Amino acid sequence: MPIALPHHDGSSLFVSKTASESVSLGDTVRLRVRVPQRWGPASRVWVRSVQDGEPRYDAAIRLGAADGWEWWEAAMLVANPVAQYRFLLEVAETHDDGAAASAAIGSTVGRSYWNLNAQGLYRRDVSDAADFRLTAFAPAPEWLHKGTMYQVFPDRFARSEQADHHPTPDWAIACSWDTPVVGTGEQASTQFYGGDLPGITGKLDHLQELGVDVLYLTPFFPARSNHRYDASTFDSVDPLLGGDQALVDLVEAAHARGIKVMGDLTANHSGDAHEWFVKALADPGSEEAGYYYFSADHSSYESWWGVPSLPKFNWSSDALRRRFIADDDSVVARWLKPPFSLDGWRIDVGNMTGRLGSVDLNHEVARLIADRVREINPDAALLAESTSDAAPDVTGEHWQGAMTYSNLTRPLWSWLAKDAPNVNFFGSPQAGPNRIEAEEFLATHQDLASGFSWGVRQNNMNALNTHDTARATTVMVDGGPEVGAALTYCLPGVPVVFAGDEFGLEGFNGEDSRTPMPWDAAERALTDLRSVHANLGRLRKDLPALTEGGVRWLHAEGDALAFVRETAESSVLVFVARDAAEVLLDHSVLSTGQLEALLAAPVHRSGAVTSAPSQPSAVEGVRLRAEGISAGIWELPGTVIPAP
Repeated sequence: MPIALPHHDGSSLFVSKTASESVSLGDTVRLRVRVPQRWGPASRVWVRSVQDGEPRYDAAIRLGAADGWEWWEAAMLVANPVAQYRFLLEVAETHDDGAAASAAIGSTVGRSYWNLNAQGLYRRDVSDAADFRLTAFAPAPEWLHKGTMYQVFPDRFARSEQADHHPTPDWAIACSWDTPVVGTGEQASTQFYGGDLPGITGKLDHLQELGVDVLYLTPFFPARSNHRYDASTFDSVDPLLGGDQALVDLVEAAHARGIKVMGDLTANHSGDAHEWFVKALADPGSEEAGYYYFSADHSSYESWWGVPSLPKFNWSSDALRRRFIADDDSVVARWLKPPFSLDGWRIDVGNMTGRLGSVDLNHEVARLIADRVREINPDAALLAESTSDAAPDVTGEHWQGAMTYSNLTRPLWSWLAKDAPNVNFFGSPQAGPNRIEAEEFLATHQDLASGFSWGVRQNNMNALNTHDTARATTVMVDGGPEVGAALTYCLPGVPVVFAGDEFGLEGFNGEDSRTPMPWDAAERALTDLRSVHANLGRLRKDLPALTEGGVRWLHAEGDALAFVRETAESSVLVFVARDAAEVLLDHSVLSTGQLEALLAAPVHRSGAVTSAPSQPSAVEGVRLRAEGISAGIWELPGTVIPAP
């Protein structure tokens, strides 16, 4: 049975700001923590913050009790742009007769002390690295964390009528829409299917039906590959995709439907056919030669992972900074302004940008890009790819969130893994994901998520898979993608649907997963999950707890996970299982009203999941049961906070 533990997560349920929804340097905020009466009760509570590098303890006051919880609140000065804090809880142990073991002032006999940080509860001192974080940076646009994102790889999404008139480029292998994708070798990047931007425009109704709010396009610049991360210019849209006007038309049509559009920009490198690099290679004395890293004799150059077609930018160049970021018609600025009016950028390999050996300009470049984006459009979003531990680089100061896999996607694959020994497990030497238990999933998730502030966690991309990974259908047990989708939509973050997820498409690596959409080939749609994604997308719009609520884990053991997203007004409980499982929830973790609400039909269900009272005569607890791989989502009453 789940045991309630002291809880805080940094959400608005636990953080009261003095003046507005954003926090500024020098503000005083009020931080709340809730302590189960069965666990404690706590005799004293402090918030421990780190101010200018030095720990400080501020005593909390007891607000009162509600639904079996004691609430405490303390004031904290936001002394630094990243304010780190944890809670120190003092618990007075008791004798069997209930008397305090020691009432002596100053005595520690009969008292225990616990640290509560973003990773959990510890009866020992812990590193500051996993402290909660509250930041005083400009907030991300609200639409980002409230959105459902749909990722499109343009060459494989949809062909318009005009695509038939586009010639096959000299670098490409022409493919019909039903030609199998080659997942390895040189052909993987040269197969050309001819999807274009007007084709995407023609399918926006499909995105609306799925509940999509944000369309994320992989690069649309001219290039010499189907992935287009090797841009030959940043000044125009690839004619093979329909040219500049096609992007204008797509963004206008998406905006008319309330859908934001984000582009994909490589700030780490260009293509070797890029006009800047061609000039740099030909003329060592040119301004453009300073944009890249050349050897002393100009005979070789640095590139991404040693791939010659992707020469790496040298961000020490002031001229590059002007041309890429600062100028009125810079790469960053041009596409955010009318007539294109993109709503933001996802920065490719943001973790590598500006880094080479002893040179580390990463945060400096990120800050320049962020300042320019916000200058042009304060409501634009800025995300960065960082495939491993993204927290050190993604504080919210510049990148507002990360396209990362370590805190959710990778452990989710491992928890739902089938025997899939021939899939690419995020570039590791493993033959495939190692199967783990639910408690290991949660430990990994909390470990890798703890370095983010709550605001950044809400903006991180929650992906089952992307264009750079194998497909969840290939990796997971049957029914796994439906269960995994429930987690990506319901945990803090922005759910990401890679085009084709709704049809259960397969792929053993990133290239193999870039399969043309099966619009007119029902036999290639392995599993029709459109209704699953549509319902989950609708719930994110209808249930504020899924986009605003804190997260409290109730159960993680073996085959089952359960958590609740909480606000003062309403809550949502999520129960998922990869096999037959049963979880009993009682008054130690949920209120009477919440337990009663669990007996209603779930607002979302996949597989066979049921709820029933633990006792026939009264709702003392609720038993959640999965007959096999399943997911259930229930709407519950909100969490009561005692009035001060």
